[in-house]
Amino acid sequence: MEKMDSRKLLFVSLMIFSMFFGAGNLIFPPLLGQLSGTNMLTSMGGFLISAVGLPILAIVVVAKAGGLHILASRVHPKFAFAFTVLIYLSIGPFLGIPRAASLAFEMGISPFLSNTVGESSLPLFIYTLVYFGIAYWLCMSPSKLVDRFGKVLTPTLLVLIASIFVSSLFKPIGVFVAPIGDYAEFPLLKGFLEGYMTMDAIAALNFGIVISIALKEMGVTEEKKLVSNTIKAGALAGFLLAIIYVMLAYLGATSQARFGATENGAQTLTNVVFYLFGKKGSVLLGVIFSLACLTTSVGLLTSCSKYFEKLIPKVSYRTLVTILCVSSMIFANVGLTQILKFSVPALTAIYPMAIVLMVLALLNNFFKGNSYVYLFTMLCTSFVSILEALGQFGLKINIFNGLPFYSKGLGWIIPAVVGAIVGFIYGNLRNKGFEQKYMMESE
Repeated sequence: MEKMDSRKLLFVSLMIFSMFFGAGNLIFPPLLGQLSGTNMLTSMGGFLISAVGLPILAIVVVAKAGGLHILASRVHPKFAFAFTVLIYLSIGPFLGIPRAASLAFEMGISPFLSNTVGESSLPLFIYTLVYFGIAYWLCMSPSKLVDRFGKVLTPTLLVLIASIFVSSLFKPIGVFVAPIGDYAEFPLLKGFLEGYMTMDAIAALNFGIVISIALKEMGVTEEKKLVSNTIKAGALAGFLLAIIYVMLAYLGATSQARFGATENGAQTLTNVVFYLFGKKGSVLLGVIFSLACLTTSVGLLTSCSKYFEKLIPKVSYRTLVTILCVSSMIFANVGLTQILKFSVPALTAIYPMAIVLMVLALLNNFFKGNSYVYLFTMLCTSFVSILEALGQFGLKINIFNGLPFYSKGLGWIIPAVVGAIVGFIYGNLRNKGFEQKYMMESE
């Protein structure tokens, strides 16, 4: 069977949604709404570009290219290996998965613990042991993720979030107030930068494997049909993400007048849920965070294990899932604060390279697949992004301070454009040189 009916496509879309919608997706939109206030729609526009647009673009370009490794090979084979491994490790056991597990604990369990018990490391250890035990069980049948996520877990999550939003309409929280800080001066750009932190554009580069498995289980095996159905399912998942993000941002925007500013989106959401449902709201919030983080972790564990299974055929999928679950659990027990301290610089280094690779793939026909465009653009982008990341680790390097947008975390844009132009010119000159040499030899 090559043609999918709309019902099956919907279930695949819900599975994709669940893999994307994790910790950051819950906490960033409410904080954005709270801080942007009357500029919420403008800020949300920027947020949707980076938190929805870029991930869907990643799904499209990876599907068309035939995989992340093949796409990255357009830069250089050695870059493809290093970059792909780095992407899978960073979004997987080193950052993405431990962050999801830690945040699920912070929001789902920690509020119910006494001060004495909360100071102990034992509750986090027990929680992550159970968390990764369930994740391991779900990962053992990747072909069943559509049924388990698309038909059960994701609809449950959507209903719970929608119930909070609908309750806020019947029991108004407050009114929109004036925007704060950068949201007052450049709301669109600030929203775009906040969308960075969801890590979804990087995660999307990984999820192609899981989506492909799900579609093949449904009988879609022809390459063109796999690509087209992947794009359709990804677009629908992006639409659902956008709706939920707007709901969460609205809750945050209306909370500012009643509760004032909070340190993060988790606190904002906690205030809203407690106002609407009382203390029992903490149970609702705990279930939402646990479901969101668990589905994302399973998607990441599955995609990482499938990739490394191809890379190291002698090691079985089951063994790889076990290794990744154990290592993710170890990192999760380091604590959320320490994970976040490391994740920001790591994302600063990796994210620009991922974005540039996607944009180049989208424009591939425009510059006729000139390999030097990929190479020079990536060299210029990575040079700036890696040095900027080192600066966040404490190694201050001020040579790029004069670059446009550098203070906003987008200093790599101009070097990337310059690299693309240089690569295009160099590639064309080199090709002309080869043509002239060939003509002279033929004469």
